[in-house]
Amino acid sequence: MKNRKSLAIAAFAAFGLSSPVLAQDAEEQGPAWEVDAELVAATDYRYRGISLSGKNPALSGDLSIAHESGLYAGVWSSNVDLGTGNQELEIDFYGGFATDVGGLTLDVGALYYYYPGNTGFDYVELTSSLGTAVGPANVSVGVAYAPSQGALGDTDNTYVFVSGEMPLGEGPFSIHGTVGFEDGAFGDNKKDWTVGFSMDVVGNLTATLDYVDSARSFSSAGDPTAVLALALAF
Repeated sequence: MKNRKSLAIAAFAAFGLSSPVLAQDAEEQGPAWEVDAELVAATDYRYRGISLSGKNPALSGDLSIAHESGLYAGVWSSNVDLGTGNQELEIDFYGGFATDVGGLTLDVGALYYYYPGNTGFDYVELTSSLGTAVGPANVSVGVAYAPSQGALGDTDNTYVFVSGEMPLGEGPFSIHGTVGFEDGAFGDNKKDWTVGFSMDVVGNLTATLDYVDSARSFSSAGDPTAVLALALAF
């Protein structure tokens, strides 16, 4: 359910699809920006197959801004359960650049994971991905790399993933899925996968039902589960 950059990329894509008249107006009026926001209520906060909310419901919010050049930035936040007894909130600050390269969408960026009251957990991660259309589907492959730092026990972490999404005909339904592989501070040859479908309910309200699982037997936080989420975009 963590979709920080997807909103910014969507905004960038929207600029790319603007008509010549709108593009001309944007040039006359100066830089073109778009701001997006989203609120999500979910039965669990699963990140790369692992529950970060103690398998309890989570409420998250995202605010992003994107420029027609491809630059974007934003902030995402959710309640978490770190088991520390302190204030348990995650705030992610992110930014990057997305552009079209020979029919592919290239996205490079960075995230800072901030945990107020638990600063020993804070860390930085670098991300990159390539996406393209395959028939009616959108498919992307990517990698996230967290350099060695104190919060990670002075080791690094690498996460590689493949994801896709495809509408089901002309109706309000679509299916999606992700397969990931992680090695380093957060997992030793760990694998995770998500498959589910989304439905446009009404207006900007979307419902999502996912099946999430991971091969991380030593932690019950990665046990298989179904996650129901409602997202409201602004």
